[in-house]
Amino acid sequence: MASGHRLTLRSIDADPRAASIAASATALGLPLDGPVAVADIVFVEGDLDAADRDALGAFLVDDLLQRGTWDVPQAPAGSNDAAHSSPVEITFHPGVTDTAADAVLRAGAQLGVSVTAAVSGRRLEFPPGTGASTVDRLLRRAVANPIIEHWSAGEATPVFHPGTPGRGESASIPMRTLDSDGLARLGAERSLALDPAELVVIRDHFAGLGRDPTDVELETLAQTWSEHCAHKTFRATLVVDGEERPSLLGRLQAATDTVGRDFVRSAFVGNAGIVCFAEGTTLALKAETHNHPSAVEPFGGANTGVGGVIRDVMGAAHRPVALTDVLCFGPPDLPVDDLPDGALHPRRIRDGVVDGVADYGNKIGLPTIAGAVLYDEGFTTNPLVFCGCIGVAADRPLPTGPDPGDRVVVLGGRTGRDGIRGATFSSATMDATTGEVAGASVQIGDPVTEKLLIDVLDGSDELWTAITDCGAGGLSSAVGEMADGVGADVDMDVVPLKYPGLEPWEIWLSEAQERMVVAVPPAHLLALRDRCDRHGVELADLGAFTGDGRLVVRHHGEIVLDLDTAFLHNGRPGRRMEATAPVPDRIPGRRRHVGDPAATLLALLAHRNIASKAATIHRYDHEIGGGTVVRPLVGRHGDGPADGVVLADPWETHGFAVGIGVNPWYGLHDPEAMAHAAVDEAVRNVVAVGADPDLVALLDNFSWGDPRRPSTLGAL
Repeated sequence: MASGHRLTLRSIDADPRAASIAASATALGLPLDGPVAVADIVFVEGDLDAADRDALGAFLVDDLLQRGTWDVPQAPAGSNDAAHSSPVEITFHPGVTDTAADAVLRAGAQLGVSVTAAVSGRRLEFPPGTGASTVDRLLRRAVANPIIEHWSAGEATPVFHPGTPGRGESASIPMRTLDSDGLARLGAERSLALDPAELVVIRDHFAGLGRDPTDVELETLAQTWSEHCAHKTFRATLVVDGEERPSLLGRLQAATDTVGRDFVRSAFVGNAGIVCFAEGTTLALKAETHNHPSAVEPFGGANTGVGGVIRDVMGAAHRPVALTDVLCFGPPDLPVDDLPDGALHPRRIRDGVVDGVADYGNKIGLPTIAGAVLYDEGFTTNPLVFCGCIGVAADRPLPTGPDPGDRVVVLGGRTGRDGIRGATFSSATMDATTGEVAGASVQIGDPVTEKLLIDVLDGSDELWTAITDCGAGGLSSAVGEMADGVGADVDMDVVPLKYPGLEPWEIWLSEAQERMVVAVPPAHLLALRDRCDRHGVELADLGAFTGDGRLVVRHHGEIVLDLDTAFLHNGRPGRRMEATAPVPDRIPGRRRHVGDPAATLLALLAHRNIASKAATIHRYDHEIGGGTVVRPLVGRHGDGPADGVVLADPWETHGFAVGIGVNPWYGLHDPEAMAHAAVDEAVRNVVAVGADPDLVALLDNFSWGDPRRPSTLGAL
């Protein structure tokens, strides 16, 4: 049996994480009687001799910045052992993505060292006399996240092989005899986030088939019909003050059709909007919110938000070239006593979200070129995290979809229990218990794996006929969408897993940013496999697209899902929603008296929504790739915010500009005027950096309150 080893890494100079923890303790009213020490720890399983440990340690430890010790947690540099006690070690829950551990495994493979498993963690050492309750409160409020991490006093015990118990088989869900109350209980128990009418339609459909749905079928329908995936509010028939109106989506599509710009290649379909950029080139544009996940686990929520929009651009058959982010938080100085139950502090959410955006974008090698940071009390419990991505491709016909006989092939990261029910979680209403029940929806991204996937797909479009991402429903959404009208037969026994013990519905619905599904003609499968092998990307052939219009999924030889794709995608009952038209607050001539203009100007400049965001901007690499011509910060000293940014291929003479417009406070008084102002601001920003106003394309995102309130829907 392989033995376990431990590597402790400490910063030679002062570790900034220690100062951050001390500041958080002070803000929480938990002052510490001395400094905090922080170290990183890596647990390694394998038959390592001294030479193996030396080789692996030399690879993992930066001698200029760190010192590392095997198997013994050494004292902080420049201190004596008496200065620190009460050690606590933090590691991920078994099954949560551990990218640092994955890097150790890759390092072992490159070095020829027999590393069979790895776990990463952190070690905190508090001043002597620090009470256990103080440590626990500080960890829960500011340092660790019990949704994805656990901690222990003293040395942690790593779980190298996190197999989790599970039935390993599908279960039938008895619902044919349920009344409305029973259906409501079922929806709540399984976090389905479905409307009552939708549950009735599902019940009646299976009653007509003479059987109950399996858990795989029910979860698949919940994912496909979720607000996140089906955009039910935007597709709903509206009744505004008693008058029937077209859907919001229909009105947006009609406006785009009326403008009729010929440079728009694709809008309102697929993974991203596509516009013509220059002769022979197109751009794919995608932005998406990751609000709920970021409220529960800020780093992971933002991290996977970035990975998700990169994945969407890849799903539009474009190569990602740049990122954007617009972030809205509650007041960072909110008193702790005013924090609602179950919510993380806005300061912690902000710091975690910024860390997550920077971590993913910087590691994957894409510049984060534009964005905004806003603060308001309304974002205290649910931040807004808009992540965006821009991709480039040769101007060519868009993929039309799989052909019968094409293979269902999954590429990239393995499947685990993290990321389950992401679609229904993102579609549900948040409350004080959200963090406790939604832990499995939280993921940690793996930018290195996604970068390898980008490299595999770049220039490979002749090998496949269709592509999509394993979005909020994992294989369920990817294969389910691609099989619409075509049908597919899939064997889940072939799906690569992170660990054993997953139930069939978990395998089918687990989301990942680093996983794509492609439809591959059999004649091209070997060439694609060779390409994946060269880049170190895992490929699995799950089955075939059939042409019979049925989606069939098997597990251990048993059919666990058998649905007509017509019902899956078109069986959902349409919503009919009531709205009341807002009354704009447009009082003309209103003025405010300014007593001291100089003092007022200084107060405005110090306001958190006007003050410099350079501290955040500098966290992001906006130069990588060498194409950023006009940067986020400009001027003689590079400290003035730019109106917009310009990106250009270093080998070309043309580029594109990106500008942002946002002002949620305007909408409190006049939602329609807010939209006008946001469009006006965005267009002015790109024109100010040289863009042609006749060649502007708008990408709009709406993050709104509960549309079941007629007044809220009317404002939308």
